[in-house]
Amino acid sequence: MTSFLKPENALKRAEELINVGQKQDALQTLHDLITSKRYRAWQKTLERIMFKYVELCVDMRKGRFAKDGLIQYRIICQQVNVSSLEEVIKHFMHLSTEKAEQARNQAQELEEALDVDDLEADKRPEDLMLSYVSGEKGKDRSDRELVTPWFKFLWETYRTVLEILRNNSKLEALYAMTAHRAFQFCKQYKRTTEFRRLCEIIRNHLANLNKYRDQRDRPDLSAPESLQLYLDTRFEQLKIATELELWQEAFRSVEDIHGLMCMVKKTPKPSLMTVYYVKLTEIFWISSSHLYHAYAWFKLFLLQKSFNKNLSQKDLQLIASSVVLAALSVPPHDRTYSASHLELEHEKERNLRMSNLIGFNLETKPESREMLSRSSLLAELASKGVMSCVSQEVKDIYYLLEHEFLPSDLALKVLPLLNKISKLGGKFTFASSVPEVQFSQYVPALEKLATLRLLQQVSNVYQTMKIDNLAGLIPFFDFSVVEKISVDAVKQKFLSMKVDHMKNVVIFCKTSLEADGLKDHLASFAEQLNKARQLICPPDRKQSKLGALLPTLSEVVAKEHKRLLARKSIIEKRKEEQERQLLEMEREEESKKLRLQKVNDEAEKIRLEKESELRRKQRIQREMEEKEKEEARLLLEEHEKRFKLKGKKAPPIDKANLSRQTLLQISLIEQQKQRQDIEKKLQKLAKTMDHLERAKREEAAPLIEAAYQQRLVEERILHEREQQMEVELSKQRHAGDLHEKERLSRMMGNKEIYQEKVVSHRQAETDRLKKEREDRISRILQSRKQEREKMRKLKYFLQVEEERLQKLREAEEAQKRQEAERKKKEQLEHQAKLDAIAEKQKQREREIEEKAEREKREALLGRPTEPALRPYEPPARPLESGAAPAAAAASSAPGKYVPKFRRGGADTTRAPPPEADRWGNSSSKPDGDRWDRNSSFGSGGGRSSTTWSSSRVSRDRH
Repeated sequence: MTSFLKPENALKRAEELINVGQKQDALQTLHDLITSKRYRAWQKTLERIMFKYVELCVDMRKGRFAKDGLIQYRIICQQVNVSSLEEVIKHFMHLSTEKAEQARNQAQELEEALDVDDLEADKRPEDLMLSYVSGEKGKDRSDRELVTPWFKFLWETYRTVLEILRNNSKLEALYAMTAHRAFQFCKQYKRTTEFRRLCEIIRNHLANLNKYRDQRDRPDLSAPESLQLYLDTRFEQLKIATELELWQEAFRSVEDIHGLMCMVKKTPKPSLMTVYYVKLTEIFWISSSHLYHAYAWFKLFLLQKSFNKNLSQKDLQLIASSVVLAALSVPPHDRTYSASHLELEHEKERNLRMSNLIGFNLETKPESREMLSRSSLLAELASKGVMSCVSQEVKDIYYLLEHEFLPSDLALKVLPLLNKISKLGGKFTFASSVPEVQFSQYVPALEKLATLRLLQQVSNVYQTMKIDNLAGLIPFFDFSVVEKISVDAVKQKFLSMKVDHMKNVVIFCKTSLEADGLKDHLASFAEQLNKARQLICPPDRKQSKLGALLPTLSEVVAKEHKRLLARKSIIEKRKEEQERQLLEMEREEESKKLRLQKVNDEAEKIRLEKESELRRKQRIQREMEEKEKEEARLLLEEHEKRFKLKGKKAPPIDKANLSRQTLLQISLIEQQKQRQDIEKKLQKLAKTMDHLERAKREEAAPLIEAAYQQRLVEERILHEREQQMEVELSKQRHAGDLHEKERLSRMMGNKEIYQEKVVSHRQAETDRLKKEREDRISRILQSRKQEREKMRKLKYFLQVEEERLQKLREAEEAQKRQEAERKKKEQLEHQAKLDAIAEKQKQREREIEEKAEREKREALLGRPTEPALRPYEPPARPLESGAAPAAAAASSAPGKYVPKFRRGGADTTRAPPPEADRWGNSSSKPDGDRWDRNSSFGSGGGRSSTTWSSSRVSRDRH
């Protein structure tokens, strides 16, 4: 592992390795830098290194390296700069997607391109052999070689990024974006298996989020932003699952959404709930759960009617019609009527799950048997006003199938309505995600319902009916289909009928007096008779004289009524107070019982655990003892069996003090004795075999020699006979060849003429092809020579031009440096002159002030004015030696500052020249100035030489 002082050095080293083609070494260098504990403080250079690192990982398809690097970079950026990690991950996914698209486009271009050398040949031999061996077509092979590896890497990229970003509150948006892009990848390329795995990964991430609640930077699902991101991801998952027709995964996605809503106790936006219920309708329709399909439509209708203010009348009519048709499509009989107890429990659990998904809370107690049903749904449709919003055709068919009794012409009236309904439907305008609704999907279910209603009504009117007449009443199906429908209805005890094919009749029979049509028959008959009697003989009404006798009865009744009401209210209040006290006492007693029960349960739990532990130890000890006894018994039986096989009597063993260890020692001793006996027998047998084998070989040696000599004589005779036969056969063959040569010799002239003609023709063709090939080769060589000459001139021109531009740049840089040095020098000289002039001016002003002060003081003292003594002047600084010439030059130069005592005029007083110092030097400025100039020139010269050398090195390297 190479260590670098700065990360920039590692980046430069990696770029150098990439330029020479060593990408693996460059990747390893950057990987060592990123995983090193030395560079754990974030800086901008690390971001550039990560960009280069992910580019190398994508080029070389190193998913494991990319995952390690991104995990280390997440540790660095987590608390400092999370946006940098987001940029790196986005760049990583962009590169992976781009490479996959390029591979896909390249595979398409290879498939479309014409890459055939010989247009007359269909396929090359190697292509035919490869196709026979592999059994693949060209497109499949190109996809497997080009597209599949990049798609695998892109899928690995999505999994890596999701694993890195999971359960991090600072990276929730990027996690959601990655999940959406992975969903789109599965949708675009129809990757159903990867989609299932992706859903499972996201599901596990949420489960771990709820399981480990003490994680650092854990997302808070109660926050609206986090909840919205998680819900958007699940809804996108639901949409893609339905588009890929993965209905089982779509149902699991619906359960995920419902679980997330139950977890945070908050309902999503109405727009999302619209998508939720629409997808539920599709899933339930595909799974043939017509009842839950209808309830999903009903919830969608209530949601849109309550929250959508811009809902048009057309959309409301479409939804209401869909609700009614879906409710009518539910079979009118209960499928679990004759089911077993286990099937009923399973159906109950299934109903509970489905109802929770739809949004209905059902009771789970055994006594609460009321579940979602067709009758309750139709009653709710009537109470919620759904029937007032449906179209006229749907309303007519609803009343025909549910409320009318028309056993003879029910199907004839339903048929035209079904034809109209099959043409209705359309697209909703309130939600673009809702698919187009076509009512034609409900027509088969409505035809089946109409058939069942007609059979039910006919069974109430007729006892027997011919099959032909019954088939004529039902125009939807053949009688075979009607028979299947009736068998299912009879099985569910919705109908009671028999089909007699020998007599060609249908028999409708009532098997019990408790049937739906007969259980209230007598009561209804009595009510009708009572009404008829009252109409025929109405009762006499006598006038009451109570009003005349008691004129104040109404007032007494009103007062008594008020008194009773007041007493009733007092009694009610007392009852409520007593009930409240009883409730409080019951609550206190219940809490005491619960606390006592909890303490008793804990003590009982501890006691049971101790007893179970003691029983477990005793059981293990007992099992070990029984196992040892069983092993000892088996060993003893084996010991006795071995002695019985030998025909000996086993030595006596004390079975009372028998143990497994003792039997093992006895068995080991016997095995050693047996092994020694076997070895002795083998030695004796081997010695006997040696003697026997030696005797056999001594007897067989002269017989083998005699047989060998006899074989030699026989083979010599056989060889001479075969030689004689070969000579005779060769003579006969030679004579036949001579005869054939004489017969064919007369054709030799014609053969030579034809041979000469064919040879001359082929020679001419060969010369022509050779000449054409040489001409073509010469043209190609000439064109290539011209191209090389052109490229050589172009390279030479570019090189000369680059050298000229480089020289111009170097000259300009040198001139700029000289100009800058000159300006700097002039500025320094000018500043020095200005400083000297200012110093002179200050000195002159001090002298004038001292003189004026002295004259004033003498005037006050009354002394005559005397010339003042010249004060002592310190030696002048090195810069003041050239003040006078500089001042003269400044006075002559226009636009420069000139002090008063240097300007022309009568009152101008020139400053005295500077005195020499004690060493006799009038000024040290020239030497100092000379030294400054030399040092400046030396430094400038050093810089220019360095620049020249660096430019020369760069030109030589280029």
